[in-house]
Amino acid sequence: MSPSLTEPLAARLAAIALGHVEREYPNKPGHVLNGPEDARTPSALHPIFFGSFDWHSCVHAYWMLARLLRRFPEMEPAPAIRALFARRLRAEAVAGEVAYLAAPGARGFERPYGWGWLLSLQAELARHADEPWAATLAPLAQVFAQRFRDFLPIATYPVRVGTHPNTAFGLLMAADQMGEDLHLLRATALRWYGQDRDCPAWGEPSGDDFLSSALIEAACMARLLPEEDFRPWFDAFLPHIAEGQPATLFHPARVSDRTDGKIAHLDGLNLSRAWCWRRLAATLSPGDPRRAPMEQAAARHLEAGLPHLAGHYMGEHWLASFAVLALEG
Repeated sequence: MSPSLTEPLAARLAAIALGHVEREYPNKPGHVLNGPEDARTPSALHPIFFGSFDWHSCVHAYWMLARLLRRFPEMEPAPAIRALFARRLRAEAVAGEVAYLAAPGARGFERPYGWGWLLSLQAELARHADEPWAATLAPLAQVFAQRFRDFLPIATYPVRVGTHPNTAFGLLMAADQMGEDLHLLRATALRWYGQDRDCPAWGEPSGDDFLSSALIEAACMARLLPEEDFRPWFDAFLPHIAEGQPATLFHPARVSDRTDGKIAHLDGLNLSRAWCWRRLAATLSPGDPRRAPMEQAAARHLEAGLPHLAGHYMGEHWLASFAVLALEG
């Protein structure tokens, strides 16, 4: 059986995130300098999301903390999470994050990975109905939702790499928050992926993937399409799952050096594959012959990824969030 998210494990994962969301350095800013006045520290640029090595990792650390707090409100780190949110999720700090996005050169900032994660964070904060957090962050979420609305109609082609620019991941993560725009997300997904058939996954894994371009595309379509449309699409997209093909999708990636930030991405690939396999298996009936090999593949990938969530900052600053995705399926 695959492991599940328990309160002790949630407390451990929360402690990892609390250890880096306010750690400003080392830092890798995705920042365009238009003049010497733009050479500022991460916390001056981003009043909330300045930690965790980079902006998007900080955002999904906040997402994870919000998710774990909702799932286990009495766990040991819960007071520290609430204190963090009270300290950082303030209107003036949100205004600073919004102002950054209006700067010249910021049009493509974090597109689409960070966009999707920020909207996923907003959707999770909204589930804390008795807290002010979602209302406070709403102006920033509105900016990113509008960026999706502006970008998707002009994005002629999808991006299928296994890293941050992957467009299927962005659509999937935005979907919960952009319910009123689900028609736009769905139409875009169909335009990009609707005719894909018999995916060979021959390019997977690449040397710094943390997403499976094949499986994240399928997970995106499962989220956005009605069931009666998704089933025939999925049957045609990965028609040989019952035979364990494409074989590369069923075997965890090997990570040779966890001190190398790009190679360490492969631990995230194992976790995100587990997440996708579990999501996709859940769309099938219990007697479907594809379900068992999919669940077994998920378990293998989880087993490969879960032991390596901490130990070196190159993985520690982000992998726990992907573990929560995988564990929650």
